[in-house]
Amino acid sequence: MSPRASVTLRELAAPELLASVDDLDLVARWVVEGFMHGQHRSPYVGFSVDFAAHREYIPGDDLRHLNWKLFARQDRLYIKQYDAETNVDLHLVVDISGSMTVGEGAASKLRYASLLAASLTHLAAHQRDAVGLTLFADQIVEHHHARGSLDHRLSLLAALARVRKHPRADSVRALHEAAELLPRRGLVVLISDLYHDPAELLAALDHFRHFGHDLLVLQVLSPLERRMPTEGAVKLRDAETGEVVETLAHEIREGYTRAVDAWLADLGRGCAARGIDHRQFTTDEPLDRALADYCLKRSQLF
Repeated sequence: MSPRASVTLRELAAPELLASVDDLDLVARWVVEGFMHGQHRSPYVGFSVDFAAHREYIPGDDLRHLNWKLFARQDRLYIKQYDAETNVDLHLVVDISGSMTVGEGAASKLRYASLLAASLTHLAAHQRDAVGLTLFADQIVEHHHARGSLDHRLSLLAALARVRKHPRADSVRALHEAAELLPRRGLVVLISDLYHDPAELLAALDHFRHFGHDLLVLQVLSPLERRMPTEGAVKLRDAETGEVVETLAHEIREGYTRAVDAWLADLGRGCAARGIDHRQFTTDEPLDRALADYCLKRSQLF
């Protein structure tokens, strides 16, 4: 593929463009296929039982995997490499509270999170993993146990695309409830803006760890939430309470930036201390970075 073609594909994958397409299934398939095409080495080796490739025999290799037919033709020893015979349960835990509706244009945090969850659902299908979904706000809104069938995946995509109310979430109670719904060990991917007290949030993540889950936390913020404009009038509205504050950007920018950086640092340290992978994204970033983080986390389980 030419350099110009690669740039064009990346431009087409811009979150604001993807968010404008209503068909969530179509967009998720496009994202995953583009991501897979862009890998120099398949990230899926190790996630199924298919034959992957040959390599030359090295003393000490398991002789059961020698390809004797190839040896008969080429008089050289080759080992068959297979994908691993292991699969995991992927549990997607997605925040659909009122604060997630914030965003510029079509690319709200909620839309970005839904696209990301749908893409991970399709990616898991390639890896032959079972996928479950929990949608939460102030309480559990919808829950689907992990399964691997096509009909089940379609039901998850329908749940992500469904129009619904988005109540405020004053506590992490729903995350504790979600942990209780997932007693079977798996990989939990939490997609949220994480607008909770850090200590309470980390306690909820501990609840998932109590059941032996591995966790990947994908924190989604809007560009404005992450980076305050340098100048001009700013109107800030709480998406959950409706409260509005008007101010000048230059008057609060330094304090706002300092507070956000400290908050994110606290979350990062708390997750690192627990062996939890914490990644931050803004809704103007391509989804492929999040998919790469997921593949890396997935590969570390074996």
